[in-house]
Amino acid sequence: MNADWDLVVIGGGAAGFFTAITAAESQPGIRVLILEKTAHVLSKVRISGGGRCNVTHDCSDARELSNNYPRGSKSLIGPLHRWGATDTVEWFQQHGVELKTERDGRMFPITDDSQTIINCLLTAAADAGVQIHTSSAVNSITHHAAENLFTITTVSGKELQTSSVLLATGGTRLATSAKLAKSLGHNLTADVPSLFAFNITDPRSEGLQGIAVPDSEVTVEGMQLSAKGPLLITHHGFSGPGILKLSAWGARELNEKNYHFIITVNWIPGQDAAATITNTRERWGKRQVRSQAPFDNLPKRLWQRLCNAALVANDCTWSQLNKETTQYLTKELTCGRFQVSGKSTNKDEFVTCGGVNLKEINLKTMESKLVSGLYFAGEILDIDGITGGFNFQNAWTCGRLAGIAIADNL
Repeated sequence: MNADWDLVVIGGGAAGFFTAITAAESQPGIRVLILEKTAHVLSKVRISGGGRCNVTHDCSDARELSNNYPRGSKSLIGPLHRWGATDTVEWFQQHGVELKTERDGRMFPITDDSQTIINCLLTAAADAGVQIHTSSAVNSITHHAAENLFTITTVSGKELQTSSVLLATGGTRLATSAKLAKSLGHNLTADVPSLFAFNITDPRSEGLQGIAVPDSEVTVEGMQLSAKGPLLITHHGFSGPGILKLSAWGARELNEKNYHFIITVNWIPGQDAAATITNTRERWGKRQVRSQAPFDNLPKRLWQRLCNAALVANDCTWSQLNKETTQYLTKELTCGRFQVSGKSTNKDEFVTCGGVNLKEINLKTMESKLVSGLYFAGEILDIDGITGGFNFQNAWTCGRLAGIAIADNL
């Protein structure tokens, strides 16, 4: 039985492309094929970061970078030492793409257009001789241990022989991703959604969609689960980096609660509400409380809603603010309670936690410990990061290590 290909990558996303490119660049002339089940490759790259593609995060320390992965943090320390964010930036620079760093550490192409990254990966793949077949869903993979070959059968019935296989099919919430990994003997940690927004219906936020608070601290009541970061009020409730970070760290616990729980929001973390109110009463005694928030970065319309919740009269001046109302207002500012009654997808992005058990993977090469010649990269593994470019960095890191190992074996 002769191999048609040296490497077949199943999944045309970031991890699959980076593996294919790395292998082909490392060992010129090898036969590499990407099979993508849909009509378009790199679809998640296209929509990520609001269409700008958050390529990675500005962090050169592997251990610090690994702290941004709720699942897989310790396992990733070694791989990130071998290929980290700095390496990713240099690779894209060498392939003609300059990245810029925003204040929060997220890194984007200077064009602010995800098509720049897509074009780069497509060009690099073409230059390295990688073949791409779209609309080519895989039905099964059979490993022939004696010949150390794989037979891949597509849904259309076509059979391909290959020396090595990389599974980069994305989250195992998709039955096909789970089926292929399981059929080759791997165990999967049950996957649940991560990086999701909270559905909240509350008069304090109703009609305020689009309003953002640059700094907030959100805590899930009754759980040791808290996160800081920007908060965005949406049509459906709350989103933004702070909320998404909380959803990632609490992905399994919040799933167990069926996404019904109470959060408390501190809209002014680091600011002393009681002291500020006392000082404002002395400075602005004759001004109406509702006219302007005395707290940094608190939008006026949200401030007025919090005043409503604290029963501050429309014409109440700061000097008229009594002790009881002050306590209500302080509570709304620092620990307002909101009922979450479901989740929403963050824009069009969908990230899961769960996947192939990392104990079954050689994390130096991303090769299966169970099946020689089988490799994994990206979201199919039980690794997921918070928002900010970390999930793409996982894809680049795993893809790079797998690609080098595959090329070396060939």
